[in-house]
Amino acid sequence: MNIGVSFGRLTTLHDGVGEFAVQLGTRLAARAPELARQGVHLHFHLPRRRFGLFGDRLRCLPLRSIQKRIHLRWTRYDVWHRTHQLLSHRPPAGARCRLTTVHDLNFLYGQKDPREEGNARKMRRVLAETDRVVTDTRFVAGDVRDHAGFAGPIDTIHLGARSLVYDPREPVAGIEPGGYLFHVSRMIPTKNIGAILGLAALWPEQEFVLAGPPSGDVEAVRGAVAERGLGNVRILTDVDDARKAWLFANCAGFLFPSFTEGFGLPPLEAMHFGKPSFLSDRTCLPEIGGDVASYFHDFEPGSMRRVVEQGLAEARQPGRADALRRQAATFSWDACAEAYLALYLRLAGNATR
Repeated sequence: MNIGVSFGRLTTLHDGVGEFAVQLGTRLAARAPELARQGVHLHFHLPRRRFGLFGDRLRCLPLRSIQKRIHLRWTRYDVWHRTHQLLSHRPPAGARCRLTTVHDLNFLYGQKDPREEGNARKMRRVLAETDRVVTDTRFVAGDVRDHAGFAGPIDTIHLGARSLVYDPREPVAGIEPGGYLFHVSRMIPTKNIGAILGLAALWPEQEFVLAGPPSGDVEAVRGAVAERGLGNVRILTDVDDARKAWLFANCAGFLFPSFTEGFGLPPLEAMHFGKPSFLSDRTCLPEIGGDVASYFHDFEPGSMRRVVEQGLAEARQPGRADALRRQAATFSWDACAEAYLALYLRLAGNATR
């Protein structure tokens, strides 16, 4: 059996898509020698500059631009898995089962964004040559059935959420532990950062820390903070795991009023620390936060402040932090990888009969 796993360009390893690739790829690679002895061969499809990312115990296939038009291989693949719905590199000709993970249908929700509309068109092209879909949440599975024009089988495999609790921590200069509300994301429009800034404007005595990778979106948020004179908002870029762990460990609570999510890793990272998490009630976030998170039902600053103040008060109740940790622990990368591998083997077995 030959199974190909295509990770795309892997431009960054520090967003949700990169995290999924690293966590899934690392665990599959660890199983590769054992699987090879059983006649199951894993091949990873990724850029040459990422060869070695998952060790040297499996075959790596180079990503090439021509594969967006035609993709030929001597090897016949029983399963070819595209790990993101926007991977435009095609499966190899002759692949018996073409599997695609759909992480979100964000173009359906929130403010209209030309980038999201372009992504919708690209996703539909990918699904046109897909035999089976995997989604990260049941919510996204429903969206694929109802809005993506895909009539094939759909499986749901929850992602994991890496715990940073026992990782090294590096303090962030100028930030006092304990009192700030924290947010981390790419700060693209769908993350609804404007709602956080509105809350900060209403609540000047409360400190807010927002972290994200260097980008035009982050700089736009920085400009909005300066324009509104929000001295209680701190913007951080290039936050590595050690500083992110410190920020999660020392915040009063975590804010995530996103319009659209396919899963939502940052809230679970916060919950691993037992931190109260304040999420929008949109898309899949209630599936992730369960009954232990607090939810924004609208984004009017006064209403948001009431939700946060109530949640911070509840966080002092005995057992509340443990309940948050238990919710986060239900989402395991080991379980995610094992579920994907079981699906590959089942599909490959069917394809070779």
